[in-house]
Amino acid sequence: MKILSVVGARPQFVKLGPVASALAARADHVIVHTGQHYDDVMSDAFFRDLGIPHPDVNLGVGSGPHGEQTGAMMAQLEPIFLEHMPD
Repeated sequence: MKILSVVGARPQFVKLGPVASALAARADHVIVHTGQHYDDVMSDAFFRDLGIPHPDVNLGVGSGPHGEQTGAMMAQLEPIFLEHMPD
């Protein structure tokens, strides 16, 4: 089974911790980071502290108006879904 998780903000990182742990030996788990939070304290520290594997893909969306961020994410996610074909 192939599962793709998309995360980009602190609450999602916290929720991903137990999910990534549970899927570690059970499924092919692809992690996509939107890049909304991009500095160590807002992103990388959560991955380290919660033992979440490094993201397979980082969209690098960065800061900006909500509509702009959402549009950039949607445009970049479609080819990732097609490439990875999650279940």
